[in-house]
Amino acid sequence: MSEVRLAAEPRTEFGKGAARRTRRAGKIPAVLYGHGSDPKHLALPALEFARVVREHGQNAVLTLDFDSSGTELALTKTVTTHPIKNYIEHVDLLLVKRGEKVTVEVPVVLTGESDSGTLVTQDLSTLLIEVEALHIPEQVEVSVEGVEAGTQVLAGAVTLPAGATLVTDAEALVVAINAAPTAAQLEGDSSDEQADAGDTEASEG
Repeated sequence: MSEVRLAAEPRTEFGKGAARRTRRAGKIPAVLYGHGSDPKHLALPALEFARVVREHGQNAVLTLDFDSSGTELALTKTVTTHPIKNYIEHVDLLLVKRGEKVTVEVPVVLTGESDSGTLVTQDLSTLLIEVEALHIPEQVEVSVEGVEAGTQVLAGAVTLPAGATLVTDAEALVVAINAAPTAAQLEGDSSDEQADAGDTEASEG
């Protein structure tokens, strides 16, 4: 994952009113914490940060550019979005150092097509991994190309990038490939449901 540079300004006002003023000025309230240092309250440029999340995902590593005190490396930890209006309300950032390992959740993406007559069920959409802060993958991939019914892919079998280690339980089920139900089975299920519904109505009557 590439590094992204963003201007960061210290915030001296706090509370909901101050946060609203920050957002009206086209900035996002943020807090930078970690390494035992006191939390720093910042304002980040809203449009630029939204673009970073869109292009690099929620695990983006930022080079925060402070005019007076140089730069800091930070990992995006939590992005809080307004539930209705969908703008970014607040960001939590974790201070990191080059070469330092961090624990992050990365998306699991399925690729390929399994055998015909199979049904693919994805149990885990993310994996927790430990990886160097500047080498966080945007995603990990699991191929189901040509996989037969009855196959299970556990977390320990997922290929991770070099230097990354799995934190999720290696025995956790990521993907299951099962035989798809036949038309006759689906019809049978439907008939059973109708029969159950009829029994219920009869007992209520």
